[in-house]
Amino acid sequence: RPSWWVLIFGWSLAVCAGIVNAVAFRCFGHFVSHATGATTSIALGLEGVSHGRHGWDEPADALSLIASFLVGAFACGLLIDKVQVHFRGKSLYGAALVGNAALLLGAVSAYDESGDVMRSACLAAAACGLQNAMCTSHLGAVVHTTHVTGTLSDIGSTTGRIAMILLRKGCRRARLNVLEHAEVGVDARKLLVLGHMWISFLVGTFVGAFLQSHAGVYALVLPATLTGSVGLTYMFFRQTLKEHLKQIERRRLREEIGDLNDKLIRTHRLVSDVCRAGSMAAVEHDAMICLGAEIGQMLETIYEVEAELEDLYKCDGDDATGRPDGFEAGDLEASG
Repeated sequence: RPSWWVLIFGWSLAVCAGIVNAVAFRCFGHFVSHATGATTSIALGLEGVSHGRHGWDEPADALSLIASFLVGAFACGLLIDKVQVHFRGKSLYGAALVGNAALLLGAVSAYDESGDVMRSACLAAAACGLQNAMCTSHLGAVVHTTHVTGTLSDIGSTTGRIAMILLRKGCRRARLNVLEHAEVGVDARKLLVLGHMWISFLVGTFVGAFLQSHAGVYALVLPATLTGSVGLTYMFFRQTLKEHLKQIERRRLREEIGDLNDKLIRTHRLVSDVCRAGSMAAVEHDAMICLGAEIGQMLETIYEVEAELEDLYKCDGDDATGRPDGFEAGDLEASG
């Protein structure tokens, strides 16, 4: 279940990206929040050069946009070492957000309506690359904030999985077993994240188009102000913000550990009963493959949880025993 502050943070970034992309297309003639179109433009430009229809400017411009996007993403990788949004450790979210704002303001100042607009386009693309790398990973869905192709693909596939589960049971939720209920619940929460992400980007493009028609390239000042102000707030009030969010996450984690412990106990009992009864021999081959895949995913998730808990102990160990402040030993031992 994504934290509310993570959702608000991601949706706000998607709105900013929509504004930037709309303004960039109208002012610079290029979409800058993704690299798919620029990649295609390279091939089309090279084909045009080979037939003498135009010079090297078109593929060179497309390559410049891709390089700028990569530089922004690379810079984010240097500042933020994990794909999940967290406020522990040394991740420099404030610096990344302020850098995003600086690049957007640079695009505004470098804009020359009567001359070459590629400098502004490249700065905006670098800002989008920097922002896009600040992605969040929740419920198995990797969420990017500057483009929605993957988001729409995940919405379609996730909706299809829910529909298939319900159709197999005659569209009656009462007929779903425990595993199917869990799958539908997880997929529904994915749709909560992904659907609002797409809507946020759409709202941002509308706002960007409206502002550009009145303020031109200076419409980029709005997303720059938003990301810059959040970044500065984080930089100056990081400790206070971190402690507040840690308290919220600590309460949520304690509840989830208890829930996880109950589910693990029930699953262990069920597996033991099945093994004692020798029922595995009667399981169909396809069902066995699906079960093996589910167990593999569960083990992978457990390994990730283990790594996160180790990081939590290293970063939050405040008392003499090395336990994180506010956690009792039984909270974690019960889930083991």
